[in-house]
Amino acid sequence: RATSFAANFTTSTAPSSGGRLLRPFRGNPRPRRAVASMAVSAPKSPAAASFLERRESERALHFVKYQGLGNDFIMVDNRDSAVPKVTPEEAAKLCDRNFGIGADGVIFVMPGVNGADYTMRIFNSDGSEPEMCGNGVRCFARFIAEVENLQGTHSFKIHTGAGLIIPEIQDDGKVKVDMGEPILYGPDVPTKLPSTKNEAVVKAELAIDGLAWHVTCVSMGNPHCITFGSKELKVLHVDDLKLSDIGPKFEHHEMFPARTNTGNFLCCYMLNVNALAFVFY
Repeated sequence: RATSFAANFTTSTAPSSGGRLLRPFRGNPRPRRAVASMAVSAPKSPAAASFLERRESERALHFVKYQGLGNDFIMVDNRDSAVPKVTPEEAAKLCDRNFGIGADGVIFVMPGVNGADYTMRIFNSDGSEPEMCGNGVRCFARFIAEVENLQGTHSFKIHTGAGLIIPEIQDDGKVKVDMGEPILYGPDVPTKLPSTKNEAVVKAELAIDGLAWHVTCVSMGNPHCITFGSKELKVLHVDDLKLSDIGPKFEHHEMFPARTNTGNFLCCYMLNVNALAFVFY
């Protein structure tokens, strides 16, 4: 079902008693569009009237909410300009799950360059800008199909910070993406961990909180650190880990220089019930 969204850039100043935000359903691994809307109502008081009058002069952002495998994004139709409609600072406010819309990032559909059909840019929830995102590019393709009113199978050439990506929309509506050849060479991931096999970092030891984690590092345009456990934890039970504590310790580890160079943040998700992937955007 089609849903129209608009967000005011100062939603945090609205009367809290009137706001309501429904989260998108995440039960299907396909990229899904949120079927929710955000509305703000306020009591009829002088203060509220002043707020509403002020809102009339402020910008509004029309957007659609998508998620792919739990990565949720604010999708913005930016085809009329090569400049993002919001700044990195505004994107961080929009992504705030308490005072904003709530998302892992804001994705902009922009005019193509160098022969590409479109350009994809992302601002993370902390305002940083990654090269690209696999789940994000699938949502990007589905969003294009919607705004262009496309039916059936289609493919697009999308310019990203990680190079040209060509997603394909299949007959069943799912999106297939050839992410290209993975980068396994340690310095190019980048990671300072020693190479263990064919110059790749495979099952290397990473010390965190006294545990020696076995990690494999790979880049698909942005660095990934994958672990199936540690020497001490023979079997990794993801549900037993406090991810909010351990995640930043991977993120800020000195073995991952890309984070410190770009001020990036960490997205941690389950590959399956016994594996974690730490993605540095």
